[in-house]
Amino acid sequence: MPKNRSRAGAHAALIALVFLMLPGGLLAQELPVTKVALFSSGVGYFEHRGSVKGDATVSLPFTTAEVDDALKSLVVWDLASSAGAAPSVSYPSLEGLDDALRGLRIDLTGNPKVADLLARLKGAELAVSTPEEVVGRIVSVEARATGKDGASRTSLVLLTATGVRTLALDELVSFRFTDSGIAGDFSRALGLILAARDADRRVLDLRLPGTTTRELALGYIVAAPVWKVSYRLDLSGDKPWFQGWAIVDNPSQSDWKDVTLTLVSGRPVSFVQNLYAPLRLARPVLPLAIAGTAEARTFESGLRGALAEELDYAADSYGPAPPPAPMAAPSASMAKRAEAPQKPKASPGLSASFVETATAKAAGDQFEFTIKRPVTLERRRSAMLPLVAGAMGAEKVSIWSPDSGSRNPMLGVRLSNSLGMKLPAGPITVFDGGIYAGDALIDFLAEKDKRLLVYGQDLSVTGDDSRASSQETLGVTVSKGVMVFSRRTTYTRTYEFRNASGTARRLVVEHPITGGAELMSPAAFDEKTAEVYRFTLALAAGAQAKLEVKERSPSQERISLSSLSPDSFLYYSASSEIPARVREALKKAMDLRRKSEDAKRALGDLTSRRSELSTEQGRIRQNLDAVGRDSSQGQAYLKRLMDSETELDSLASRIQEARKASADAQAGYDSYLANLSLD
Repeated sequence: MPKNRSRAGAHAALIALVFLMLPGGLLAQELPVTKVALFSSGVGYFEHRGSVKGDATVSLPFTTAEVDDALKSLVVWDLASSAGAAPSVSYPSLEGLDDALRGLRIDLTGNPKVADLLARLKGAELAVSTPEEVVGRIVSVEARATGKDGASRTSLVLLTATGVRTLALDELVSFRFTDSGIAGDFSRALGLILAARDADRRVLDLRLPGTTTRELALGYIVAAPVWKVSYRLDLSGDKPWFQGWAIVDNPSQSDWKDVTLTLVSGRPVSFVQNLYAPLRLARPVLPLAIAGTAEARTFESGLRGALAEELDYAADSYGPAPPPAPMAAPSASMAKRAEAPQKPKASPGLSASFVETATAKAAGDQFEFTIKRPVTLERRRSAMLPLVAGAMGAEKVSIWSPDSGSRNPMLGVRLSNSLGMKLPAGPITVFDGGIYAGDALIDFLAEKDKRLLVYGQDLSVTGDDSRASSQETLGVTVSKGVMVFSRRTTYTRTYEFRNASGTARRLVVEHPITGGAELMSPAAFDEKTAEVYRFTLALAAGAQAKLEVKERSPSQERISLSSLSPDSFLYYSASSEIPARVREALKKAMDLRRKSEDAKRALGDLTSRRSELSTEQGRIRQNLDAVGRDSSQGQAYLKRLMDSETELDSLASRIQEARKASADAQAGYDSYLANLSLD
């Protein structure tokens, strides 16, 4: 872009020539800004209004970043245009200067001098004044010697109706191209060069065909700094006085002179779409049809039927946009001046001053403030304008938040919006006793809504809190082998405060809500948010006060009886928190479990004995092989082997019976637990 800027400077000498060749058409005019609406979402609506005559061109300057929004939102009301003629908008392309110049019939790239420019247009018809007018086609531009000293002059060679003529270039008074196409491109090229001087400036030319003098209005939305608000709250008088100021900026390319300024609070959906930069899509290269390949195929949308009819109907129900209503004259009504309380030697409060504020009204789900008097603000300037003023419902309180980390509550105000309008979020400077008392912040405040705000620390009041909890069992039930304990936990938090000042306090205590718990005492709260209860406590001068907050939370504990150990069974069967009939059932279950375990133990003893006999038989057989069957020792081993076989046969029968007894005992225990239900 710097390269283009330097070339634009070099081309400046050519700009004067274009005015000699213009056919006397209308120059583009700028309509003044008459209405501005700034939104808290970071956009602004700008409306221009004025009179135009005949075929008119209106120039709208923007920065490059603003063009996308302007192309997306521009609306035009030409109230008396020619029938059938529609307005159009043209604007410089986003491509570079040299690229734009190369597309024209006249070549101004490369810093050409007038001689170079004419040489590039060989064959073009030119009308020159010497001062007599000569019309001819350009043959060449060449340097010719003028004398013996070797000096030369640049001459223009033209083919005229009477033959070839040579004219000294420095003797030409003026020249013009007779070809309207070349003359038009010459004007366009100079316009592009001029526009390139400001690389970030883009001008949209709105062309309006017409034959009469008529009123024109146009509007658009572009990004704008978020308008801000700051408040003042004076607690000195009998009635607290509230005052708000709007802080606005004019970053646009136009001065605001006597504009109607509206400030809108809300959060509409707003986005930027790339409409300015040329968009080129990659296209597939398809083989020729004669090659026998399939052709490209497209499909219609499948959205039809009842839903499509509803959409069609909805689209048809919107007619053309109506022309804008005449702008209302600024209201001459003024808010009644409130009387300041009489205090000797005290600074006057805010209510003693008069400020003409904005009118406020709902705008759909948003809220708008319109400054009553027209606003004048030069480009790249900012201003602070009166927004709201009036008596506000406010009660001085001290606010205690136990988890703040401080033993002192905060000085604050319970604010009640009695102004009949929504108030945007912003800072509040608080005055009390005629002097500065502190700063506060407030979020969006709807009409008739109440809000706490804090502006300092109350060093005269100290507070402490302590916590305790207790648990009680409400009941025990058993269902299908699951024992359920129904319990409730009571959480107690005790707050104690001391007021060392000579004035009474109204103390707002913020108690954190325990999740899943029910408030038991106090019986009611003043306010409740998603996180805290608020209680108001009177704290007399030099006195102490206490607040006890109790919350109760139910809970259940589920225990599978089949997973209990014997010790746990013994504990629960003797616990006093369990009803007697449940304890009896647990004792019976414990007896059944003991029988099952005894049966398993007996089966285990028998299987262990069988294993011992099998091991002993193996050792006897090894000894028998060593001493032989016929020896006296061998006969003894044979007898022991026969005795063990007899015992193994007996064990097999007893193990079978013990296995059945163990299974029956376990089944009886499991069946008892599965069917045990006690409410």
